[in-house]
Amino acid sequence: MHDTVAPIAVDTAAERRWLIPLALAAVYLIWGSTYLGIRIGLTGFPPFTMAALRFLSAGVAMYAWLRLRGVKPPTRRQWRNAAITGVLLLMFGNGLVCFAEQSVTSGIAAVAIASEPLFIALFLFAYRERPSRGEIAGLVVGFLGVIVLNSGGAMRAAPWAAVALLVATLAWAFGSIWSRHQDMPEGPMNVAAQMLCAAPALALTAWLTGERLPEHPPTASILAIAYLAVFGSIIAFSAYLFLIKHARPALTASYAYVNPPVAVLLGALIAGEHVGPAEIGGMVVILVGVAIITLAHTGRSKSRRAAAE
Repeated sequence: MHDTVAPIAVDTAAERRWLIPLALAAVYLIWGSTYLGIRIGLTGFPPFTMAALRFLSAGVAMYAWLRLRGVKPPTRRQWRNAAITGVLLLMFGNGLVCFAEQSVTSGIAAVAIASEPLFIALFLFAYRERPSRGEIAGLVVGFLGVIVLNSGGAMRAAPWAAVALLVATLAWAFGSIWSRHQDMPEGPMNVAAQMLCAAPALALTAWLTGERLPEHPPTASILAIAYLAVFGSIIAFSAYLFLIKHARPALTASYAYVNPPVAVLLGALIAGEHVGPAEIGGMVVILVGVAIITLAHTGRSKSRRAAAE
């Protein structure tokens, strides 16, 4: 019995060691670019309508593909948990970012969301999961980088946008930690279920706030929504949910520190947003913080494997 089970466990662990870096690369780079994608999409669509279209199209396509492949639908309990998580992560977390980006640059939105790892660390205490000293050090360094990045004064948020970004960050952080302890759908079905549940909530919010579908949206905004749906929702969100399940919370949350440099650089190259010495210095400090978190995660994983052996 032991001879047949042990090799499977080793293979699974080996696959995770390869998949975790790939998943991190996806959330680092793709989600960093989605802030600019949202800004382009807002040129033709109101915020909650855009988010609803994004998650509805991605959710329907992904769910239909999974069911055609024979994947079982979620149970009633899993649908409930997916609905709660989807509302927290996608309606509040993403929808409010879209709402805020009506008046702030893609860079400031990414910088605001970069405070998420600190909220995740706080919520972890409620579940008696404490980050290691190395992870805490990386979180602190990363947050200092965010302060440096925002010290140039080029990125200023309106008060209502700042509140929206704060609520978005809190909702995303709590939803990420809460879902780790719930019975969620397996694998890609979890992604599809959350998007299908969030889309109606976003559509209702759009209707309540008086949003309407544009009659002739520009091509660029349509392409932006397509990019957000395929790359931001299906690919990167799948990678993020994989990390929630298989990686340390601090390592998973480190994407929030990498997204600002990516968003700022793309905003400068494509949208003409300002990049000065403070922005460059902040990016360097942020990357140092991510490196500390990654090394702490690697060391902890090696210690656990050694103890298991």
